[in-house]
Amino acid sequence: MAKQNQMMLRKQMVPYEKSEMKKSIFQILNTVLPFFLVWFLAYKSLSISYFLTLALAIIGAGLLTRIFIIFHDCCHYSFFKSRKANDILGTITGIITIFPYRKWQHDHSVHHASSGNLDKRGVGDISVLTVDEYLKSSTWTKISYRLYRNPFIMLILGPIYVFLLKNRFNHRNARAKERLNTYITNIAIAAIVTVFCLTIGWQSFLLVQGPIFFISGVAGIWLFYVQHTYEDSYFEPDEHWDYVKAAVEGSSFYKLPKVLQWITGNIGFHHVHHLSPKVPNYHLEEAHNNTEALQNVPTITLSTSLSCLKFHLWDEQEKRFVSFKHLRTLPKTKINQISVQSK
Repeated sequence: MAKQNQMMLRKQMVPYEKSEMKKSIFQILNTVLPFFLVWFLAYKSLSISYFLTLALAIIGAGLLTRIFIIFHDCCHYSFFKSRKANDILGTITGIITIFPYRKWQHDHSVHHASSGNLDKRGVGDISVLTVDEYLKSSTWTKISYRLYRNPFIMLILGPIYVFLLKNRFNHRNARAKERLNTYITNIAIAAIVTVFCLTIGWQSFLLVQGPIFFISGVAGIWLFYVQHTYEDSYFEPDEHWDYVKAAVEGSSFYKLPKVLQWITGNIGFHHVHHLSPKVPNYHLEEAHNNTEALQNVPTITLSTSLSCLKFHLWDEQEKRFVSFKHLRTLPKTKINQISVQSK
């Protein structure tokens, strides 16, 4: 993609970067309020049938996923024009989704600034090893990486580790504002959980919040995974890395059914989001539809996205994701050569 075309593409996003107060308020009303109502109904349904509770929990999980998208927009200062308003709502929705606002804002900003850059991996993204890196790794590193990429660990245990444990701590170089926000978020979460346990009982709280948290957590990690892990994605070393190409070629268009598109706050238009993080979620589809250059971006559907689970390693020579099984097809001479280089 020529530089001139890239600049034009970035400029085409400008009209969609403006937040609209009415749309933002309406999104809060049709997302946050229904979430609290569904949570209350799920609690009340415990005395009727737990199957009804689980059905309501699925709806609650969908709404919680949508609340996270609002939180996500606040992190980019795209939900409101006012930075202060974004900070306040971001902190509140961060407490609801158990994500420290300032901490995640920092990590996610690093992700946007380095997505697809092979020399700047490791912050705010899902860990990726290249074929050569994997072959050069120690046995323990290979085992660890295989476990990390295992669907059960990534999608089932992942939400528990990331949301309940990792999110509770600041990174080593966190600024004072980040540390304070994490402390406030943790204290608020602890206080809310305590109040619920004292009023409705810890069993009732877990029976309602447990499935809501788990289902939304799985959905969140899955979305983040498929948005950058598909066969013809984009990864380049820093000297060849390009922001626009990383956005357009390395971020998928996840074409979802309308109901799921609504629940996920249009985040399936991830290529638009990476191209311009200032575009609020309710303008992403419009930006995509009205931009001719985005009509042929990498597209995955609900059914084809399942195949993304088989992609584990990035092949720098073939410029595509491959599976662990792909290693069996490599010439033994290449494997031996890489192994010797690693010693």
